Amino acid sequence: MKHIDWLIDTKARLKTADGKTVRVFEFRHQKSDKVLSDWAKHFRNHYCSDADIDTLIKGTSYSKAEYLTEIKFPNGKVKPGPSIRAGDFGEILVADYLQYVMNYWVPRTRYCDKVIRNESTKGCDIIGFKIFNEKRISSRDILSVYEAKAKFSGNKPKNRLQDAVQDSMKDVTRKPESLNFIKQKLIQKGQSENASRVERFQDPEDRPYKEIPGAVALFSTACYDAECVSETNTSGHPNKDNLVLIVIHGEDMMTLVHRLYRRAADEA
Repeated sequence: MKHIDWLIDTKARLKTADGKTVRVFEFRHQKSDKVLSDWAKHFRNHYCSDADIDTLIKGTSYSKAEYLTEIKFPNGKVKPGPSIRAGDFGEILVADYLQYVMNYWVPRTRYCDKVIRNESTKGCDIIGFKIFNEKRISSRDILSVYEAKAKFSGNKPKNRLQDAVQDSMKDVTRKPESLNFIKQKLIQKGQSENASRVERFQDPEDRPYKEIPGAVALFSTACYDAECVSETNTSGHPNKDNLVLIVIHGEDMMTLVHRLYRRAADEA
């Protein structure tokens, strides 16, 4: 996915109130039709597989674009649709970072079963897996559970990184349900081998592994305030020693979000 090349590590580092390091990335998106088209297809398939859409529109009066816009994608104008769009976009971009930059396996099962399109999906935001030997369980294997929070509009500073840290604390109890959901969806898709890979992480007592949580805040650059982010405090996090903290900011991100959703629908 070439769009992930637009995610640039600025080498800038912030310090939280309790002394943790925050990596700062800039998303330098460009007007490349080829990259945007490929990204739109990748993005669309989180909500509805291209292989299924012809069947799903049968019995409706919708075109593919109308079906995606009216049934599957969060509303682009009516609240809370735009904020749900921003949140979903942020989560998918972080999932892409984990998969294409950090080399995790990241199943994409989170958005396709939304019953209400203008609601956030429940459970852990992003889960990535690293298995070092497919034939033998190792305590070196890694489970990463990331929480992502976005602020792409407005001009009043808000510490979305602290919000992500707070939600990450809840993942201790949400993790078993989220792993079960991923495994269940993979079984339903006929991916039994991948379901077994998830199974490896469902019993940490008997099959220990390393867990690396993450908290990510995404901003339009106009909304980004480094001093506000630096007020983040992670001291209450149960796995604070392994907690990864990231900020991503880019110019005019909400406009990009709407353009990507529109392209995803129009090119279906």
